[in-house]
Amino acid sequence: MFSAHSRLIFLLAISLGVAIWATTPAQAATLEIAAYYDGSTPAAAIPASKLDYLFYAFGEPDDRGLCAAPTPEQLQTFVVLRQLRAVHPRLHLLISIGGWGQAPQYSDLSLTAATRNAFAASCIQQFVMEQGFDGIDLDWEFPVHGGLNKSRPQDREDATALVQELRRQLDALGAKDHRHYDLTLAVPAGTWQQGGAYSVGDSYDLKAVAASADWLNVMTYDMNNIFSPYTGFNAPLHADPEDPTPEPQRGLDNLEGAVRYFESQGVPASKIMLGVAFYGRGFSGVSPQDAGLHSKYQGGFDETPWKTVRAQFLMDKAWVRHWSESAGAPWLYNAGKGVFFSYDDPKSMGIKGTFIASRQLKGAVIWELGEDDPQASLLDALATGLDGQGTPRP
Repeated sequence: MFSAHSRLIFLLAISLGVAIWATTPAQAATLEIAAYYDGSTPAAAIPASKLDYLFYAFGEPDDRGLCAAPTPEQLQTFVVLRQLRAVHPRLHLLISIGGWGQAPQYSDLSLTAATRNAFAASCIQQFVMEQGFDGIDLDWEFPVHGGLNKSRPQDREDATALVQELRRQLDALGAKDHRHYDLTLAVPAGTWQQGGAYSVGDSYDLKAVAASADWLNVMTYDMNNIFSPYTGFNAPLHADPEDPTPEPQRGLDNLEGAVRYFESQGVPASKIMLGVAFYGRGFSGVSPQDAGLHSKYQGGFDETPWKTVRAQFLMDKAWVRHWSESAGAPWLYNAGKGVFFSYDDPKSMGIKGTFIASRQLKGAVIWELGEDDPQASLLDALATGLDGQGTPRP
């Protein structure tokens, strides 16, 4: 029911011809698509018209605690990326600094205000000022513990301080240039979230870093891997009630659980860019029961790009496709090899896009763009799901 005050406002709005209805999903701004690009495919082939943000992976710290200078090959790639942006001005280019096992210096360079200042200044100078990037993505895998990089217990606080220093210097440059420079973080989700191989809650004060960052790139993939007790999906949409994995892991190791966790830690939905994988991974030595799902296993199976899955696995009758309603994703079972393989296809990618839109998140971030097929099937399906319509993005 309307209060008297609300009725008065309503009648006044009607008399003035002002629309006061809440924004519907159809009226909302188009959700955004970001993608990591590692240079393994030609930069000229990037479908730039379909992207809002492109993260070049990777720039790296050096042993002095500064950003390493780009290689000649990277400099050539950066020229092409700038040319793409000139043709597609909606496209923003960010440099991602770090990566899995590629930044052992992060713990050291984050220790003091002086080292943080020097690192931030060097990255901004080399990549933003000299190479024209529109911002920086911090990919530290991971503060405190996990991953292959050096770590310390105080990394959690130092990571926050590093993000704040990058924000300060980017804003200072932006004030001079009369523009905004983006600052983002790649952060883990799922797979033994608390106390395991890596833990986003242990690594980051999420509320604090989200306050300084424009958004977080939440890596909602690798949710089940060789650290998990049973076979499972690389990026499941929801928890499977049949999954024997104990709580809290079962409830956290899926897209829905990850979003719920990040929001519970003070990260606004509008600052969550939810990760989607253009690759699959699997397990070997699995049981034939239930086509290998939720099975004990003997080892991992190689991470494989979607383009290879489509061109090879799906063309081979030895790989039998199955579908999980709870995961919102397919899987393949190869009885001869005893392999369970989890991946995303256009159907499941569209479902993930619809989920992201329903939760009113910022959008989706892809790892890795070059793993799509030549027809950009996954990218187009994701865009259609995000937009909630049957037509491609403009």
